[in-house]
Order: sequence, then C-alpha cells, then structure tokens
Amino acid sequence: MSIVCNLLIIGVAYWDQKLHGPMYFFICIFSFLEICYTSVTMPRLLIDLLSNDKIIPIQFCVVQFYFLFVFGSTENFLLSSMAYDRYVAICNPLRYNSIMTHRACVFLVLGSWTGGFLAPLMPLIFLSMSFFCGSSIIDHFYCDLPPLLKLSCEDTFLEEIIVFLFACSIILTSLLLTIVSYVFILSTILKIPSTKGRKKAFSTCASHFSVVTILYGTVIFIYVRPSVSYPMNVNKVMAVFNTVVTPLLNPLIYCLRNKEVKEALRKVMNTRRSRIDGIAYYSKSIRL
Repeated sequence: MSIVCNLLIIGVAYWDQKLHGPMYFFICIFSFLEICYTSVTMPRLLIDLLSNDKIIPIQFCVVQFYFLFVFGSTENFLLSSMAYDRYVAICNPLRYNSIMTHRACVFLVLGSWTGGFLAPLMPLIFLSMSFFCGSSIIDHFYCDLPPLLKLSCEDTFLEEIIVFLFACSIILTSLLLTIVSYVFILSTILKIPSTKGRKKAFSTCASHFSVVTILYGTVIFIYVRPSVSYPMNVNKVMAVFNTVVTPLLNPLIYCLRNKEVKEALRKVMNTRRSRIDGIAYYSKSIRL
C-alpha cells in the first residue's frame, strides 16, 4: 500500500503539467524516499513474520542500518528544503520563479542526498568496530543502533553519547530550519487582510506541515532522548509507526489535503474511464 500510494503521487505529478512546479518536484522526491525507506525494513520484516528462519548475517545487518539512516537523514534534510520552498512561495511570491529555479531545486535535492549519505558514516564506523558476543538476538525487527550496541562485549557508553549527540544535531538542526521557515510563513499569513487569502495561503503549506509534525514527532521520540527513558518495546511500537504507518500516511495527506493533487487524480481517473469505455464500445462494435 505504501509503495502504491507513493508511486501514485509520482505518476500523477508526472502526468499533469500543472504539477510540474518546484513544490511537486520535492513531493515526488520525498515519495521516492518513502519507497526506499520502507523497502529497507519491510521485506525483511515480512520474511521474519512468514517464516521460521529469522537469521540475518551481520554484513546485511550493517548494510540495513546504514541505508535506513541514509534515507531517514535525507528525509530530514529534504523536509527543510521543502519548508524553504514554502517560505519563498508565501513570503516572496513575486520572486518565487526567479529564486526556486530548476537548478536551485536540483541543488537542494542533491544537497539533501549528499548529507543523507554522509550523516550515518560515524555511527557506521562505531558499529563496524564493535565486537559482538553472548546473546545474538536483536531485540528489534530491524537493525537499529541501540539494540545492536547492547549486544557488544565492550563498554559502549562513549559511543552511545556520541551517536546521541550526532542524531540530535541532524534531527534538531533540520527541525530548527523548518521551524524558522514556518515562523516567517505564519507571520506573513497573519498580515494578509482577507480571511480567504489567509486560508488559501495556509492551504499551500498545510500538507507539508502535517507531514513534518508526524515525522519529527516519531523520530524525536525514538532518537532524541536517553536510551534508558523507555523500554525497548515502546521503541519498537514507535518504530513500527515510523517505518510502516508514516510512509503510508504521507501520500494520503498530500492527496487529501491538496486541491491540485485531487483535481489531477480526478483527471487521471476520468481519462482512464474514458479509455476503458472506448475500448469496450469498440469491442462491442467488432462483435456486432
């Protein structure tokens, strides 16, 4: 369902010429990221649920950990870029096309991907240098860093502190940039004299704001707090919400809260229905 919904967003944005602006370019990249993020954990989880073979090689575990954090970090950076796009659209509408050029959008996306691939390198080095002994059972449904460090034979207190500060710097910096953008957006919206104008301006960033709230709410709960605050079972519940529910909710939010996307979906459905009716009529004529 997650893959289908995100592919639907990408397909509709590609099909409708009206959705070829910077905002929908970012939404398509974000939907592609959600597909990648889900594909890192879900296939292995489904295998574990449907079979008795729950053994995962350490090499595959490290690779899963790395790409999970690559796509997660890239999403954080991309959401900040999308917030900047909304800031320019609301606060500088007359200069929007000259600022948010295709080159600028590509630069922001490439910067997000580059930061995403570089961000997990330090935790990856710590994990690769760890020596595991004793119990080989990971108390999680994917290879996350906290349950893996608990299996290490060495004292990992310093590594946990460094990784915690590193995660805080990535998540909170991206969140801070997003908050700053929305502070300027809200101050500009409140200055609009008409109620209709304020409603229209806020509707252009309502979907992004909803996605930011859901994603950062779960990520901060999992990573931006001491590891002893909650038991691992609570972490696993929030991880299910973060890796399964959120990637499915995000495309639904963009569909249900975005008028242009809903209109594009209606056009796609009407076109498909017309083609099916035409094929049926042609087949009926051939039979007659």
